[in-house]
Amino acid sequence: MRTDCDKLAFFSDYCISIPNRTTEQLTTEQLITMDFKTIKVQLGESMAWVNLDRPEVRNALNAELIRELTEVFDWLNSRDDIRVIILKGNGPAFCAGADLAYMKDMAGFSYNQNIADAEKLSKLFQTIYYCDKAVIVDVHGACIGGANGIIAAADIVIAEKNTKFAFSEVRLGITPATISPFVVSKIGTAAAKELMLTGRRFTADEAKDFRLVNVVVGEAEMIDMERQYIDHFLKASPDAIAECKNLLRMVTGTDDRYNPVFMQTSVAIANQRISKAGQEGMKAFFEKRKPEWCH
Repeated sequence: MRTDCDKLAFFSDYCISIPNRTTEQLTTEQLITMDFKTIKVQLGESMAWVNLDRPEVRNALNAELIRELTEVFDWLNSRDDIRVIILKGNGPAFCAGADLAYMKDMAGFSYNQNIADAEKLSKLFQTIYYCDKAVIVDVHGACIGGANGIIAAADIVIAEKNTKFAFSEVRLGITPATISPFVVSKIGTAAAKELMLTGRRFTADEAKDFRLVNVVVGEAEMIDMERQYIDHFLKASPDAIAECKNLLRMVTGTDDRYNPVFMQTSVAIANQRISKAGQEGMKAFFEKRKPEWCH
C-alpha cells in the first residue's frame, strides 16, 4: 500500500482538475459545480495546486482574482485531506502586480471604496498567512507589488533564477501598505527599507539574500525542488505543522488575526490613493510620463 510519502508523482498523473468558482462560502459541492475565471485548482493525494490563470496579463491582480484566491485558500484550509498547497502562475510570469484596468478603477474610487478594496486585498494575505496547511509558492518571470505580499505570507518560496522582483509602489506615489505587515515580518525592517523606499527592481538572488525567497533554482529544477519540500511536509504530522505555524506566529507577535494593523494599513492606502501624490503617480503612469516629482 502506498503511503502519502510515496505519492509524489507530478500532479498530472493523479490529480483531479476542478474549474470552479463561487462568491459565497465554499463547500465541496459548490466548488465542483462552479467555474473559476482567474485561477485553476487541481487536487492530488494530500496536496492542492492552485494556479493563477490570467496569463494574457501576466496574472495581474484584479478584484476577481483576489476574491477567488481568498475563497480557495479558505476552502482548502477547511479540508482535512489537504496537507500541502502549492501556488503557481500560468504563463510568462507569476504575478506582475496590479491589473491596469483595476488600477484605473482604483484611481476613481471614493475614500470608502478604497478602504473596502484594500481590506479585501489584506484579507487575501491574511488568509494565506493564517492557513494551517504548508504553503509553497513557485515564482517565475516577475513578482511585482502585491505579489510580494502573497509570497511573504507563504511558508516556502521557490524562485526561478531569472525572476524579477520590485516593490514599485513609491514610484506611483503610494506605499506598499497592505502587504507591509507580512513583508516586514518575513524580511525585517532594514531589508524592507532597502526595497520599499527605493522601489527598485531586484533579482532572485537578491530576494534570497533579503530572505524574501527560500531557494533560487533554474527552470528545469523547479519541479524537483517543489517535490523535495512536499516530501518534507508529508513526513511531518499535519497537526504538528499547523501547531508549529501557530507557535511561530505567537513567538513573533503576529498571531492576532484581529490586529488593528490590518485595518490601519487599509486606511493608509485608501488615503494615499486619493492623495495628490497618489493621483499624480497614477496619472503619470497611464500617460506614460514621469511624475512631477521626477526631475
